[in-house]
Amino acid sequence: MTATRLPILDAVGDGEGSLQVHLDENAKIDGALVIAVYGKGGIGKSTTSSNLSAAFSRLGKRVLQIGCDPKHDSTFTLTKKMVPTVIDVLESVDFHSEELRPEDFMFEGYNGVQCIEAGGPPAGTGCGGYVTGQTVKLLKEHHLLEDTDVVIFDVLGDVVCGGFAAPLQHAHYCLIVTANDFDSIFAMNRIIAAIQAKSKNYKVRLGGVVANRSKDTNEIDRFNAAVGLKTMAHFQDIDAIRRSRLKKCTIFEMEDSPEVIAAQEQYMLLASRMLEDVVPLPANPLKDREIFDLLGME
Repeated sequence: MTATRLPILDAVGDGEGSLQVHLDENAKIDGALVIAVYGKGGIGKSTTSSNLSAAFSRLGKRVLQIGCDPKHDSTFTLTKKMVPTVIDVLESVDFHSEELRPEDFMFEGYNGVQCIEAGGPPAGTGCGGYVTGQTVKLLKEHHLLEDTDVVIFDVLGDVVCGGFAAPLQHAHYCLIVTANDFDSIFAMNRIIAAIQAKSKNYKVRLGGVVANRSKDTNEIDRFNAAVGLKTMAHFQDIDAIRRSRLKKCTIFEMEDSPEVIAAQEQYMLLASRMLEDVVPLPANPLKDREIFDLLGME
């Protein structure tokens, strides 16, 4: 079975009250499976994204990871360094993108994974959606998406305003990284609402949940059952994953141990599922009061 690809809808509205700039038809990413990774800030999205990129590469896929956070640290476990952002590089040539070469903004990481840090606008100004758009435009201008099988957007926190929801316009599926606690699940519910809004007019659908840094998943399971989600992978609070980030490497470069091998196998399984066994999930977000009631909060 292959991953279900859904067509872009013809409508152009993003919903009542939306101020987001619409996706330029020329900026669409064609041919590759595009996954956007969201979740509460600090939940482990970048580590998850990088290890998932590594897993896809070990399956023989040509992978591009795009970090969409002003902190621009999404890809450093793949590249072993902090790379310049697209916005910084564009500023250096006064936004004359024709003066840039691919090696100015795209860097090869572990096992051939191509890495880009989009960066972000200065604090309090601009829009993250513009940054995402400029990054994809640059990739298209240099024909860098034509030889790519999988694109992963690693997106800033649970900020689901129009700007930081921009990667959803490009994605086939969204993976939500969460822990087994109220704050993480509350953030996940907001992300579901954003995806529901975008899915009216774009191809993005929910692909599932990655339970992270959690021994148990009882609260996640209750929420999934209530809204129509499912867990695609479960990573307990594994010290080897934390240590791999401190060592600036992926979990696949850590010395073998039972917990390292188990984590590697789980990432490989997640990558395989996203290629072969993922189906669109028609999840519906809960109202805030309903989440409090569901999870036993007063």
